[in-house]
Amino acid sequence: MGLGPEYRVSAEQDSPSDAFLTAFRGSFTSALRWHHLDALWERLRERADAGWYLYAVGEPPPETVADAAGVLSFMCEIDQLLRAEHKEDYCGIVYADDLAVPSLVKIYDPHNLGVSCGYSDNPPLPGWVMSLIPPVDLPSTRVLPQSRRRWWRRLFG
Repeated sequence: MGLGPEYRVSAEQDSPSDAFLTAFRGSFTSALRWHHLDALWERLRERADAGWYLYAVGEPPPETVADAAGVLSFMCEIDQLLRAEHKEDYCGIVYADDLAVPSLVKIYDPHNLGVSCGYSDNPPLPGWVMSLIPPVDLPSTRVLPQSRRRWWRRLFG
């Protein structure tokens, strides 16, 4: 499956980084309840081999896509982390550009939520991004905790 027309590089967007930033700043829908997140994971499992970039914000962005096994492993690990550390009866911290056919997913760190939804002049960056567009280095507004760095490096180091 390819990207929709809204993610194709236009005349005003002359680089892949522009395409990523346009998509990143676009419209997103929350997987509000845990069953919505389960459904999103299922859609992503079906497309695990689609060419996903797995980006831990605060680390250098990946230059290559993850293989299907890496995508599935990441989703399993991040799901466990979210359910263990986001002690709410709702999810609400995972957003996709399209819940049915996602091409960009923002996953917020339960320990750095700030105002992840609604309006803010300085919203927090997500902790992780899954993207079919090569990501760019997002300016980090926080220091990535060492425990998160170790977790990411254990998973993909």
